Amino acid sequence: MGSGEALKAAKVYRELMKAVKKHIGKEEHKTHFRDFIKSEFKKNGDGLETSFIQQKIKLAHDYTFLINSVHHHQELLFSYNIAVDRTDEMKRILGKSAASVGLQLPDVYQP
Repeated sequence: MGSGEALKAAKVYRELMKAVKKHIGKEEHKTHFRDFIKSEFKKNGDGLETSFIQQKIKLAHDYTFLINSVHHHQELLFSYNIAVDRTDEMKRILGKSAASVGLQLPDVYQP
């Protein structure tokens, strides 16, 4: 694998890991997503055709785009008031609004 391909692979890897961390989560029960990505990128490319490696890099880039697009689509649906449960979304918006002026919302008692 050439230097240019290595840089491209590193960039795609960072973008994919960032998207997984942001949209899928970093909880303990979701580590298999990150572990699979790490193992796929760490596989030695010796003996593999350059076109096969490029296909895998393109697949990782496309998957990153899919994750980001699905999350963005969900945010658009929430913003258009589609009939879905929006309590978590409203808590997040109120928390951001309060944080923008230096306040923090109190925790609500849940019996």
